[in-house]
Amino acid sequence: MRRRVVLLIAVACSLGVGAALAWLRPWARRGPGPWPEDPLAAQVLAAYRAGSEPVPLKIVYPPDGAVFPPEIVAPTFRWEDRYSDADAWVIAVQLRGARGTLSAVADQKQWVPTDEQWEAIKRSSVEAPARVTVVGVQRATPGEVRSAASISLHTSADEVGAPLFYREVHLPFIEAVKDPSKIRWRFGSVASKTQPPIVLQGLPVCGNCHSFSADGGVLGMDVDYANDKGSYAISPVAPSMVLDKEKIITWSDYRREDGELTFGLLSQVSPDGRFVVSTVKDRSVFVPKPDLEFSQLFFPVKGILGVHTRATGDFAALPGADDRRFVQSNAMWSPDGQWLVFARAEALALKHITHNNALLTEEECQEFLKDGKPFRFDLYRIPFHGGKGGKAEPLAGASHNGLSNYFPKYSPDGRWIVFCRAQNYMLLQPDSALYIVPAQGGEARRLACNLPCMNSWHSWSPNGRWLVFSSKANGPYTQLFLTHMDAEGNSSPPVLLEKFTAPDRAANIPEFVHSRPDAIQAIAERFVDDHSFARAGDECLKVGDLDGAARAYTESLRLNPKNTDALCNFGVVLIRQKRFAEAHAHLAKAIEIQPSDPIAQRNLGDVLVHLGRRADAMAAYRKALQLDPKQTLARTNLGGLLLMAGDLDEAVAEFTEGVRQTPDEPFVHFCLARALDRQKKEEQAIRSYRRAVELKADFLDALGALARLLAAARDPALRNGAEAVAHAQKACELTRNQAPEFLDILAAAQAQAGAFPDAVATARKALTLAEDARKHALARDIAARLRLYLQSQPIPPEE
Repeated sequence: MRRRVVLLIAVACSLGVGAALAWLRPWARRGPGPWPEDPLAAQVLAAYRAGSEPVPLKIVYPPDGAVFPPEIVAPTFRWEDRYSDADAWVIAVQLRGARGTLSAVADQKQWVPTDEQWEAIKRSSVEAPARVTVVGVQRATPGEVRSAASISLHTSADEVGAPLFYREVHLPFIEAVKDPSKIRWRFGSVASKTQPPIVLQGLPVCGNCHSFSADGGVLGMDVDYANDKGSYAISPVAPSMVLDKEKIITWSDYRREDGELTFGLLSQVSPDGRFVVSTVKDRSVFVPKPDLEFSQLFFPVKGILGVHTRATGDFAALPGADDRRFVQSNAMWSPDGQWLVFARAEALALKHITHNNALLTEEECQEFLKDGKPFRFDLYRIPFHGGKGGKAEPLAGASHNGLSNYFPKYSPDGRWIVFCRAQNYMLLQPDSALYIVPAQGGEARRLACNLPCMNSWHSWSPNGRWLVFSSKANGPYTQLFLTHMDAEGNSSPPVLLEKFTAPDRAANIPEFVHSRPDAIQAIAERFVDDHSFARAGDECLKVGDLDGAARAYTESLRLNPKNTDALCNFGVVLIRQKRFAEAHAHLAKAIEIQPSDPIAQRNLGDVLVHLGRRADAMAAYRKALQLDPKQTLARTNLGGLLLMAGDLDEAVAEFTEGVRQTPDEPFVHFCLARALDRQKKEEQAIRSYRRAVELKADFLDALGALARLLAAARDPALRNGAEAVAHAQKACELTRNQAPEFLDILAAAQAQAGAFPDAVATARKALTLAEDARKHALARDIAARLRLYLQSQPIPPEE
């Protein structure tokens, strides 16, 4: 009771007593009206009108001042009641005119109006807001009001007037990459009383960004087709649609002779459906992250704008947005098709690019994933001029503000642009917020509809009065929200499209389509072939899903038993699954079909090593290098076999060439160092070990080997106890001081540095761990070295 009094005093102090009571009791003198009233509700409302002083509860949804479209289905009203002992709640809605007050009773902290109730509420709240009050009581004492709060809501005269097409993705992102067939697309109206129907699912390859022409007559969608990540499907919209090979283009056809890969993400169909604009000659950060809520990082770091003319099939760069010094991406059309607004930043050359891929690997993106390197976009505006382009100008209010500006969308009347702004990057940023700016540039305003976490993927309704967007305000799975936009670009508190989101799927890329809700009923694919399944297998293999990769490669080979990519990569899967005989059969068949494939030869060498056929393995590696001298992995593996065979000079020669070809690859430096170490060329070995550690600070084996050599080099001039301790301590930290091998090296380094008490303590811990792990030979060696440390002696060089 004391807490209720204190909270009420707080409300009274902030609003004034009279204002506080008015806030809680807007309909205190009104009767129940013609609506049937539950006896409990009647008692509670009578007590409430009598002037009790309840504790405030919190109405969580809808937000105060929410604006609903006239066709939307009833929402779930939800509230929190933390400071009272109420076990029942009366919901009272003040209706305009003679209809009086509508009331209901709930035993849980939520309530869904019946269809009849909700229609009455909407009719009553068109001209003026309706007031909704929730009153908490105990059923045993309904005359004592425990808690209460009120909100207002409004129903707009503006209909949404168009259905939504959107995608549902299972999380985390890495799971969607492994099995894209679980991704599904839905299409339906906000008036739907059930979740909109699925119109596309079971696609075994990735399908991504989609867009529509202004009249809703043309659909464009990024898809993986054959062996081409730049594929794009363009199809007339119909109730039953088929995406077949005739409807597929590829952005890779733009200047294919250049030899540069193209992914072609963030494509957009023009309002009249005649053109498509995309990013070509691109390279993007596109990697999974372990976090469920923000499980991927995506943004382009290279690319220009390319235009496809549908009538002629031509591809061309857009002059003014084709400057290779910049990344130019994420272009959006003005409603009349005369302008494009796009995101631009200085193109970035990353430090550790090891593959010629359009999508960067996780290792290549460590500057962002680990170091948090900033990367920010500005919005630019350029005339289209039928593909002739023009001068790109920064959009004032959405550029050069020290933040990242992206995902612009013109309003249908062409007056406004709504865009996302975040501290860095693009897509799935926790601080992403929606801003609005005049289409010609000006002062940008943060929209009032923004929710606390990640606001993005927005789309205007064709009449320009509603904006749909995604947010993670309620958890890791994005949900769709709707806000009303007035003529001056002001937004209302957002309402949740409850029927549009499943509890185990993230809803994203919502697009309003200027059509009827039944305009799209089913989309079928007829373009997936053996190459598509091979690509799906590659994605699974990339993220370590061996079973998923095996299923995809098996399907690829069922469709085409001579697909050498599937045979070769399935061989890799089988090696990792220790099914060496099967792996050998697949790789041998791949080489029989395509004997000039260096990767198949290299993989054959790998499986021959596992089968104990080292001479045959060396022959396979040499064949791979004959076909492609830049096969560094084949060269490194060959060097390893030569080292095992005692052919030190030839091993050093192979590793030296590997270092020359890939100077930034730490493992090759490490292999060269090991060979030089075996040759007793200690100074050169130390240099190579140091380089490996410089390139990869957490390279455990290199840290240990370098520390060991610095602690016990044969040449006393090369010993360096202090440096040895530093490297050995790093290795022990990385293994949480639980690896006896590295603790043994640390003890030797401490002894070389003269810190014998530390060496004794470290060696004793290493000995205990070795004995516990039943590593008997190691334990004997550690015990022998421990005896030296107890006598204040370092280990001798000959060890």
